[in-house]
Amino acid sequence: MNKCCKKEGIKKNKGNLFVCICTGAISGAVNGIFGGGGGMIVVPMLTKLLRYEEKKAHATAILIILPLSIVSGLLYLVFGNFPLSTGIPVVIGVVVGGVVGALLLSKLSSKWVILIFSIVMAFAGGKMLFF
Repeated sequence: MNKCCKKEGIKKNKGNLFVCICTGAISGAVNGIFGGGGGMIVVPMLTKLLRYEEKKAHATAILIILPLSIVSGLLYLVFGNFPLSTGIPVVIGVVVGGVVGALLLSKLSSKWVILIFSIVMAFAGGKMLFF
């Protein structure tokens, strides 16, 4: 079985490799099309389909999405769709926010992580629907 599916607490079966590949492909497509948002797909797939503990799912999603975001960002830059005057300050903010978020994740209980993630996803969905 592959490394993706050898983690503790994951229900092991022959379909895990397929689920891992599909999760990655869907996340990659969403990130490539929208420039982000793969976490809203990766986290539920890791927790529901692969039985990851909530905090491990969020940490794993970030680690999966980081190289994907770098590649997508570089492609946006190459094709002239990345305005450096706004992009660089946002990148700095994202790096600082990512460090703070990772530190907070280690301090929060899984219950709080689930609650905060649910609120953020509900807010994002409501914003997309109504604004």
